[in-house]
Amino acid sequence: MKKPYLLLTALAFLSVSAFSQDVIRLQSCSNDMISRQADSLKTLYGKDGYVLLKEASINMESEFEMPVIVPLTQGSWYQFVFIGDYSSRLYEVRMYDWQERQVIFRQKKWGDIDGNVIVYSYVPQFSEFHMMKTVQINKQKKKNLCGYVMLFKRTAAAETGHVSPAPTNAVVSAY
Repeated sequence: MKKPYLLLTALAFLSVSAFSQDVIRLQSCSNDMISRQADSLKTLYGKDGYVLLKEASINMESEFEMPVIVPLTQGSWYQFVFIGDYSSRLYEVRMYDWQERQVIFRQKKWGDIDGNVIVYSYVPQFSEFHMMKTVQINKQKKKNLCGYVMLFKRTAAAETGHVSPAPTNAVVSAY
């Protein structure tokens, strides 16, 4: 071994490249149809007493989950919206609390009336971060699918006169 430093350099390079990972980078996208749907929903929820907290257009890949992490306050009423690429065949949203328990699962298919839009309400039991995982499946386009995520919060003035959703462990009697 006349040149051990060459061998050490090669080993160091291989070890660094072996431990490197691909990073999911959030990239925005533009889709006129999704933008119109988002604007329409913003107007609708604004009239119903909701305030837009966060929104993002997301460039997605078919069958790959895109995580969105949001801080939520206990007892507040939130409305979540995911709008997927119209040409996708399946849309899913799963929400997890900080203990990684799934608290919401919604799925829509292309043939549904509002198939590319998933909307759900949620009142967290604890003030903590929640993770929303969105996914869409498209057989024609594997990359560059546009998705749009919005988070609304009901204002205190709009909460009067509305009934909070029943807890998930509530028992409803048919009598």
